[in-house]
Amino acid sequence: MDLIIVESPAKAKTISKYLEGKYEVKASVGHIRDLPKSNKSAIDIEGGFIPYYVVPKEKEKVVGELRALVKKADKVYLATDPDREGEAIAWHIKEAIGLKKPKRVVFYEITKDAVKEAMEHPRAIDDDLRRAQEARRVLDRLVGYDLSGLIWKKVRYGLSAGRVQSPALRIIMEREREIRAFISEKFWVIQAEVKNKNNEVFILTCVEEPREQKLVEKIIEIGKKGIWKVKDTSETEVKRSPKAPFITSTLQQAASSRLGFSPSRTMGIAQKLYEAGMITYMRTDSTNLSKVALGQAYAVIEKKYGKDYLSPRTYAGKVMHAQEAHEAIRPTNFSNERAGTSDDQKKLYKLIWQRTIASQMSDAKLMRTKIVAEVENEKEKTGEKTGEKIRIPDFAISGSRTIFPGWLRADTEANGEDVELPKVSVGEILKLIDLTSQEKETQPPARYTEAGLVKELEKRGIGRPSTYASIIRTIEERGYVEKTNKTLYPTDTGDVVSSFLEKYFSQYISDSFTSDMESKLDLIAEGKEEYKKTLADFYKPFSKDVKSKEKIEKITNLGEASPELKCPVCKGPMIIKLGRAGKFLSCAKFPKCEGSRTIDGKVMEAPKETGEICPVCGESKGGKLVEREGKHGKFISCNRFPKCKYIKKDLELEKQNSTGIECPVCKKGFMTERRGRFGIFYSCSNYPECKYAIKARPTGDICKICGALMMQGTKTIPVRCSDKNCPNHNPHKINK
Repeated sequence: MDLIIVESPAKAKTISKYLEGKYEVKASVGHIRDLPKSNKSAIDIEGGFIPYYVVPKEKEKVVGELRALVKKADKVYLATDPDREGEAIAWHIKEAIGLKKPKRVVFYEITKDAVKEAMEHPRAIDDDLRRAQEARRVLDRLVGYDLSGLIWKKVRYGLSAGRVQSPALRIIMEREREIRAFISEKFWVIQAEVKNKNNEVFILTCVEEPREQKLVEKIIEIGKKGIWKVKDTSETEVKRSPKAPFITSTLQQAASSRLGFSPSRTMGIAQKLYEAGMITYMRTDSTNLSKVALGQAYAVIEKKYGKDYLSPRTYAGKVMHAQEAHEAIRPTNFSNERAGTSDDQKKLYKLIWQRTIASQMSDAKLMRTKIVAEVENEKEKTGEKTGEKIRIPDFAISGSRTIFPGWLRADTEANGEDVELPKVSVGEILKLIDLTSQEKETQPPARYTEAGLVKELEKRGIGRPSTYASIIRTIEERGYVEKTNKTLYPTDTGDVVSSFLEKYFSQYISDSFTSDMESKLDLIAEGKEEYKKTLADFYKPFSKDVKSKEKIEKITNLGEASPELKCPVCKGPMIIKLGRAGKFLSCAKFPKCEGSRTIDGKVMEAPKETGEICPVCGESKGGKLVEREGKHGKFISCNRFPKCKYIKKDLELEKQNSTGIECPVCKKGFMTERRGRFGIFYSCSNYPECKYAIKARPTGDICKICGALMMQGTKTIPVRCSDKNCPNHNPHKINK
């Protein structure tokens, strides 16, 4: 029997169903090889940027199973995702398992017809696509490793930088500096409540926003005495055209603004819909729809809304460096207006269905109306003679009503609220009911939301559709930005790291450089640029530049503190420094004086010595154990942190928190409850020698599929495998 290898168990299940048992379909459960973690030496730079890959321990079992299946198979098909990363995964499977000439098939949608069609037209692995992905991986490792190493030395241990994450952080910080430099101005909004001859009440707003209170008072004084009448009315028919079907970036933006989903969450949900055969592949730059898809859409529109609502359209792509395009993100079957197993899947599918159907519908027709009123006053008339003419600005109100809904019938959330204005005629006298003013201030530019940042990255050509979600997730996880109500706020750490990179490596995190590098990666994918030459042209000057910055002084002083805030110990001046929890105030005489305050000025107590010598660095280096206060309580560590990372184990506390379940990796420690930045988790008591950890309390049982620990789940899935790549992690799907 022929063998098909895919990445996902869910994808394997769907494909197997369509092929009716004629093929054996197995999942690699994602990548099976990668560069060793945090190891620059895994790349042979002098040999031509040759990467040395390894099979992670957790994937050795999968590789062994696939090798056994390959020996029995007549033919082997690699059906990983239809993009560069999917091509790279296929190549890694080939290399790890020792396949000679595997057949490569791609599914842009997982439907019965599409799967059978793809199986009839296999091809070889596209080495250009694979090399482009490898170049990206190697490039990111080299840049991240070199820049991060320098930041560790010059700013603070544990910080990091990245080829595309750092430009994204720079964009956020540029906006933050605009906000900090913004000087607000006062202005007044003046509104008049009036009614026409039919006693219909409406509110007019002054078309100008005065900056001086005296002028506001004058306008109100004269307006209350003057005669109000209609100066002009207008009605204009306008059209609203539908938007193009979703591509990756626009799906992430719409899901964020309408559903409140982060880009990572959106892509995870879309992946499940794709693997279940509900939508086409969700990493695409193309707004095209196939003839089959268009035929289905036209039929649904005519049946559901009528022929008047059908308006076939094509859309031009506007994405910089568009690549890996096949079709837009669309339903695989338009007759299914609803699909998905979870609430999130149903919401996202509905959004995709609405956008795709609406894209082929007629324009919406709206009637926009406007009423402009003026005030006649005696001072304006007499001013002609005295030279003291006072003019009151016009007041206006706008509204609109839908004449023909068009595509808004399908995408109802995009429809605005109709505002019907009363009928008035030019010259008609209006009765003033009230005239009021409200003081306001001009606002600085808004900070980026996740959707806004995705749009900006796309506009500037930074990253690719498949990387937007990981870019934002990375800068959040590193603590460089914090998300509050969808808005991204840079942290003190993010501010310092970005400022450092902008000062010393501005050319490498600029829009033009980052976008140009993406273009070169595209040329590798097209076979028009050499892998080795592209990396060498970049890395030789880059590494030289990094080495030249080794001589710069360590950034310990971020500026002087307010003169009012004195050192609580010696009463001397203080300076601003960056700590693990953000900025704080330190005595300018440090290390002679260890007085410190929070950035708000509160006194910080110095760590208390326990009287013990650090067992790692010893007395010769001055290592002493001190008691510190962390986010999750008190702990004892070396006073030479971060040079020495020793933390004394609280054996009594570990006994209390131990589950008594043996660690399946080292067989020496026991799974112990701990608390981290994301809440409670369970890890080996033998840390740091053994770093095995899981998210929920272990049950003590071992997974029969992958051998990992089983852990407590949710109400719907009481017990699940701790390995998220294992099918037993979500047994709900297996049962179905």
